[in-house]
Amino acid sequence: MSDVVERTAPPSAPSSNARGAKQRDLTTGPIATTLLAFALPTLGSNILQSLNGSINTIWVGRFLGEGAVAATANANTIMFLMFAAVFGFGMAATILIGQSMGRRDVEAARRAFGASIGLVMGGAVVIAVLGWIFAPDILTSLATPPSVQPLALAYLRVIFLGLPATMLLVLLGMALRGVGDSVTPLWFTALSVLLDSGLNPVFIRGWFGMPEMGIAGSAVATLISVHVAALGLLAYIYRRDLPIRLRGAELAYLMPSAALARTILLKGLPMGAQMLVVSVAALTMTGLVNRYGVDTTAAYGISMQLWGYIQMPALAVGAAVSSMVAQNIGAGQWARVDRITVAGLVFSALLTTTMVIAIIAFDRPVMLLFLGGESAALPIARHIQVLASWNFIVFGMTMVLFSTVRANGAVWAPLTMLFIAMYPVRLGFALAFQPTLGADALWWSFPLGSVANFAMAVIYYRYGGWRKQRLVVPADEAHDQSQNPAEPGGRLHPAG
Repeated sequence: MSDVVERTAPPSAPSSNARGAKQRDLTTGPIATTLLAFALPTLGSNILQSLNGSINTIWVGRFLGEGAVAATANANTIMFLMFAAVFGFGMAATILIGQSMGRRDVEAARRAFGASIGLVMGGAVVIAVLGWIFAPDILTSLATPPSVQPLALAYLRVIFLGLPATMLLVLLGMALRGVGDSVTPLWFTALSVLLDSGLNPVFIRGWFGMPEMGIAGSAVATLISVHVAALGLLAYIYRRDLPIRLRGAELAYLMPSAALARTILLKGLPMGAQMLVVSVAALTMTGLVNRYGVDTTAAYGISMQLWGYIQMPALAVGAAVSSMVAQNIGAGQWARVDRITVAGLVFSALLTTTMVIAIIAFDRPVMLLFLGGESAALPIARHIQVLASWNFIVFGMTMVLFSTVRANGAVWAPLTMLFIAMYPVRLGFALAFQPTLGADALWWSFPLGSVANFAMAVIYYRYGGWRKQRLVVPADEAHDQSQNPAEPGGRLHPAG
């Protein structure tokens, strides 16, 4: 018999631990309007984070020049790899929290939340210390140009200091979405963005009596803003007594049992690996693009900037679908799971199609923000948009299907399908047809890879065994029995 057990509570049983909790019950009510209302704040958070990066790059570039921009780009590449791991563990915890809330088992949700905080924050502190020490070696291994290294080192070391607080803010936001609250993370993301964007010039140039810190000032602004937002959100969670808060004996959940730690690691690592698969494929594609010269590389870079905004609605809808499906699986409402998935597919397709049409229709004025009107890269960028942008419609629908199956613990199949779509299909096509199609082989490889990924996702959703999997919060048997020696807290079922 498995040593992983599921602690359940009657679906209708209210939880005294959830007194005053701000949460949205995603297991009842109209599906379409609930999904849209849940996804829009997440979309807002994504847009704010992207705008924050763009604004900070403008400050750095305007005050410090191209070398400083290159330095921040090198440092941000390193930090993206750190967030890949957080994304996986955060998603695993979010799904566990969502299923627990669907069962009305607030204690299990808190165990999952505490475990994710303990695991990730412990790792973040270690990484921050090692990152500070070995930052020069990291930059050297990335072949950072010598002229840029001093700037990149100053920036990267301060960013590493802020890593634990940044991880905490991300995890708190994901956990709140797991309990059905996507609005609160939006407000604290807005707070972080306003502080970061506003403080950048203050510390870069030394305004209002502050020290003039150059590129390190940009990192200090980020350091301050993320600490204020993370600690403010944490205080808000306790002030409002939200479901994920930990008090008294519950603080022991920060030291997870071996079974719960194993569950989060085994489910989180594959989800984090998906970001790594995408990142490596993107780096490989960039290498292929670079062979066609500076103009093509610049055009591709601008296209990627626009694509970042095009895919935001799909990612927001996917996050909403994941939270809703997790709660409904926890509540045993499988009929709603299929309806949520269909609604997610429709919303993702409609929103992404609107974004694609808008970008293609108004691509020239948008691209002129980055390129001069006489730039040779401009027609190339517009050509790339026409050939490749529509692939994000299919990409978004695939993310919805992946969000649904992952909500029940199926994580290896999406990773495998993504790997096949990115490498044998997308990069394989690009390499095989470059001699005949030239650079167009690269742009056509994007929709081809997305269509292949979507086809595999549909087949797996329809015929795969993901519905039979079980993703549950392992119960702390000793804790359950200590509360009532006469009988365990809730029914215990072996989970295979």
